[in-house]
Amino acid sequence: MTLIKSISGIRGTIGGRTGDTLNPLDIVKFTTAYATFIRGERIVVGRDGRISGPMVRDVVCGTLVGMGYEVIDIGLATTPTTELAVRWHEADGGIIITASHNPTQWNALKLLNRDGEFLTAKDGAEVLHIAAEEDFDYAPVERLGHVVMDDTMNQRHIQSVLDLRLVDTEAIRQRHFRVCADTINSVGGVILPDLFRALGLDYEILNGECNGQFAHNPEPLEKNLQGIMERMRQGGFDLGIVVDPDVDRLAFICEDGRMFGEEYTLVSVADYVLDHTVGDTVSNLSSTRALRDVTERHGGHYAAAAVGEVNVTTKMKEVGAVIGGEGNGGVIYPESHYGRDALVGIGLFLSSLAQKGLTASQLRQTFPDYQIAKNRIDLTPETDVDAILKRVKEMFAQDAEATVNDIDGVKIDFPTKWVHLRKSNTEPIIRVYSEAQTMDEADQLGKRLMQVVYDMQ
Repeated sequence: MTLIKSISGIRGTIGGRTGDTLNPLDIVKFTTAYATFIRGERIVVGRDGRISGPMVRDVVCGTLVGMGYEVIDIGLATTPTTELAVRWHEADGGIIITASHNPTQWNALKLLNRDGEFLTAKDGAEVLHIAAEEDFDYAPVERLGHVVMDDTMNQRHIQSVLDLRLVDTEAIRQRHFRVCADTINSVGGVILPDLFRALGLDYEILNGECNGQFAHNPEPLEKNLQGIMERMRQGGFDLGIVVDPDVDRLAFICEDGRMFGEEYTLVSVADYVLDHTVGDTVSNLSSTRALRDVTERHGGHYAAAAVGEVNVTTKMKEVGAVIGGEGNGGVIYPESHYGRDALVGIGLFLSSLAQKGLTASQLRQTFPDYQIAKNRIDLTPETDVDAILKRVKEMFAQDAEATVNDIDGVKIDFPTKWVHLRKSNTEPIIRVYSEAQTMDEADQLGKRLMQVVYDMQ
């Protein structure tokens, strides 16, 4: 059983002892701490389709009412929908009840500011400090809050996508695309059919019942997507679309059943945006080098940020990036909002296909071809992550071909490849990502660094 407090929110497994898991008492504590930090009057709450979602929502909403807040409960909603709803309701903050790509037994509280964006590391640390103090002050009976239900946010989110300058709805409709989507039995099954109808698509939904019974591991990686890949190989579709349980990550499958590559979701959307908009891009340190290549091809500048959505959005604002995101399939388009949004990514990607008259596999061939190996090392209570990262840094400090970056774990860049080790914000693991021009070379580089970790444990 696990409870993780990080830049990505309060995340844990359901059930078990207080202090060790995400259980009702700890949900009350962290919700109260957040509400104390916000010091406002109105908070938006949305949730994905997880089995534990109704329980967590009831505890969160009841706690906020006890703090004297007006709670806008938007029900089953994607993470980006909830982010946008904070702005549209002019709320003081928002709580998203989702553990994103984690398995069924997990849930989490993702915390938003009044702009509908994730709390900074500094603000998140303040919430945790308040939670640790446990010196809470609840509202008297005459100042108790109340809950207001709003089921209009999904449609407003869809309309906001259709209204984006670079979403070419007419070109999309003229292509008569037929798509197959895997919505992993969560909120994608609620909102994507409406988006597809609005775009004039013919579609088929796999795992479309929003019941939290995930049909496979919910992280949208190739090893977890054999069902939809086989469906695509049977023919008759122009594109496969895959989202995670809270619909902020997006992966595509080509018309022939091959993965487009989750790393290339952002690359392809950025290429389309840069076709129409002069500007710069940002992704995190663990994302493919292809975004840098595409950006420079358009005459722009690429910048890298530490892993974590708030780190990426902070860097995007700093450099004025016109598009950015994360290589895990997260697209952040500031003309919509500063948050990963699969609906926005779908609209922009289909616009690119429609305008260029290409198939998905043909579009993929227009980008530099890199291969990323994504490995992980499970942590034990005895693992000294700081010592491991220090040792890796020392190993390459004197290598003339290596450039070492330690703003988030340790990343070692070589002329034609890189490797990045960092402690995960969402799971008790060390992520080991490596990229090269072939998968064998990338995997060998990652395994070399993993052996260093194993030797130290």
